[in-house]
Amino acid sequence: MEEEGSDWGGLAPEILTNIISRLTIQERWTGPMFVRKSWLSVCRDPYLWSTFDLEPWFESYPESTRLWSPDFELKIDSMLRSVVDWSDGGLTEIRVRHCSDHALSYAADRCSNLQVLAIRSSPNLTDASMTKIAFRCKSLKELDISYCHEISHDTLVMIGRNCLNLKILKRNLMDWSDTSRHIGFVPTEYLDACPQDGDTEADAIGKHMINLERLEIQFSRLSAKGLASVCEGCPKLEYLDLFGCVHLSSRDIANNVSRLKLVKVVKKPDVYVPRSGDVAQMERYGHWRLYDERFDIQAMRL
Repeated sequence: MEEEGSDWGGLAPEILTNIISRLTIQERWTGPMFVRKSWLSVCRDPYLWSTFDLEPWFESYPESTRLWSPDFELKIDSMLRSVVDWSDGGLTEIRVRHCSDHALSYAADRCSNLQVLAIRSSPNLTDASMTKIAFRCKSLKELDISYCHEISHDTLVMIGRNCLNLKILKRNLMDWSDTSRHIGFVPTEYLDACPQDGDTEADAIGKHMINLERLEIQFSRLSAKGLASVCEGCPKLEYLDLFGCVHLSSRDIANNVSRLKLVKVVKKPDVYVPRSGDVAQMERYGHWRLYDERFDIQAMRL
């Protein structure tokens, strides 16, 4: 980095800050930080780091085994820790993937005003760091822990008890019925570790997250009992995503969702699993509701 150069070097810090604030995270990280020392100093202004959103980058980057490597996790951790420091405790939104307990705990200890936390696809996140989030980030309004297999229902209980303003919860799982689209990118052992306790998680949500307005639980293994817990305990739900929840029939959904007076959108499972339980033969079936109602043996009158 050099101090001599163009006329840009004479810009007032507040003007430069305004310019840099219009750049994406990736543009800031790969551009102005390396121009000159004075620019690096401006790039670390807490004003620029109330949010840390890497989702646009992840959405544009092709799925790769590299993203699931320890080296990549270290890089994400390093970035998150740096942003936490630069924010001076003012960070209110974190959207990353593939971070670890170490980095998330660091953020929880220093960012008590956190309102949005999206940490999907983080294989080494556990209840340990999430417990810190629950106790120290009580202003949390949105949480995305999709595809985080080491996080259990205990986290849902702790978040529900302590983060009373939580409005959005995303706890989507990978498509365990057809792992072919993940093989080659996601480690096989991680795919095999997909959480099985759908009803336990649903019960935690229903008992402790009364203010939820949006809930996504794609490919959860919850049954009608679990869905009943959610619908009884979360009366403010407006959006409910049950895509891939193959253990629910259309009748289960209709009977339970009818209790939600504010609901506007309900996404159905849209899949069919043969009653023999042979998941390997699972088929996508566009007319799921019609199929289920016609061939539900329990509904037949003999």
